[in-house]
Amino acid sequence: MILGMFVGLALLFSLFFNCVGACSIYRFPDVYTRIHGAVKCTTLGAVFSIFALLLYSFARYIAVEGENRFLAFFMHTLIAGGVLLISNPTSAPALARPAYRSGVLPEPAEADKRNGGPAS
Repeated sequence: MILGMFVGLALLFSLFFNCVGACSIYRFPDVYTRIHGAVKCTTLGAVFSIFALLLYSFARYIAVEGENRFLAFFMHTLIAGGVLLISNPTSAPALARPAYRSGVLPEPAEADKRNGGPAS
């Protein structure tokens, strides 16, 4: 019962951060801030999803008295989470570099637009 609440809470956090990441694609002004918002939020959302899966599979492994399919699911989820934590943040520079090389410049910050120069 309590474990189910933790799994549900982790999935709600995951849903929230993934929705914020999706909204950042529409809200932010240029490609660089869109990449930043989407990658950071969806990485955190995926971490909460993986945490919920790990909790669930470990609890089922304990509850079913050592059935190996839940242990295998736990290990696969752990490996997939590690790969995701490495590959997702490294995708941001891989997406931003071609945009920069093709001549897409970042939008100036609002403070720079108001003051006519870099923010002090």
